[in-house]
Amino acid sequence: MFARTRCLALVVGMGLTAGAFAQQPIVMRWGDVVAGGHPQVVMMDRVAADVKAKTNGRIDIQPFPNGQIGSSRDMIEAVSNGTQQLVTEGAANFGAWIPSISVTEAPFIWKSPAHLINALNGPLLEKYNEQLIKARGMRILGAVYYGTRHLTTSNRPIKTVDEAKGLKVRVPENDVFKAMAESWGAKPTPMNFNELYLALKTGTVDGQENPLPTIKSGKFHEVQKFIILTGHVMTPRLVVVNDAFWQKVPAADRKIVEDALKTHMAWADAEIQKQEVALLDEFKAAGVTIVQPDVESFRKATLAVVPAKFEAKWGKGTFDSIANMK
Repeated sequence: MFARTRCLALVVGMGLTAGAFAQQPIVMRWGDVVAGGHPQVVMMDRVAADVKAKTNGRIDIQPFPNGQIGSSRDMIEAVSNGTQQLVTEGAANFGAWIPSISVTEAPFIWKSPAHLINALNGPLLEKYNEQLIKARGMRILGAVYYGTRHLTTSNRPIKTVDEAKGLKVRVPENDVFKAMAESWGAKPTPMNFNELYLALKTGTVDGQENPLPTIKSGKFHEVQKFIILTGHVMTPRLVVVNDAFWQKVPAADRKIVEDALKTHMAWADAEIQKQEVALLDEFKAAGVTIVQPDVESFRKATLAVVPAKFEAKWGKGTFDSIANMK
């Protein structure tokens, strides 16, 4: 009798252990190199809270901004191999596996934020998604507007592209941005984002280029004297998940995550556009000089070089077809 009681207790205990394990939340580690306070970091927090509430805690999204768990390349690789579940990163940084996707971050290709957002949350995104899943086992869950990129400098109020000659400018670690800076006569210096503030402060580089909200959240205006409104790139960023992991999440919970992303990505898109209008006055008040350059000189120099250089990678006529999308 005693043995039977012990056996029953063991079975019940095992059942409770299995049940407790089954109720453990599904953890999704979501990384970004962008600093806290940026709308796309706030977006992560909002998605996490929304999903946790609507799944009764079944899905635990854990945001890691400011490069806490790695550089852009580190986190993309981690999502690909499954040690990290989610990353938000610039579209061009996936060009190693989908060569043609870097066209979405090409200079002077987008007419407006709405042009970018509409194009990259439709058939164009589906095409890239199919390729990325096949190439590296990563799925694109959506595209967000990062902002319109402008040049900043520590010592030069650049007004024409000719005045950018010799400027040592930090660019993201991809070939399109490097070619763009070279077309200006500048000296591109690829560098991880979380190294940039110190590089600007110490004079390792003369300048950088990013959207205004990123300049604000990264505090680059503290170590840069001039913001030159070149508007050379409108950057899309992608929210990407490890596909094998994603398929293991119950379909109903995947839908909750997707709906939360759609809602809060739209909020972030609108918030960034709102900040882009307001921040110029804030930067002026902080003592930064805002320069309105001859944008056409930058456009001509860039378009004379970059589309032709990457046509084989992007596909013949791809740049023009996207630029002319409605």
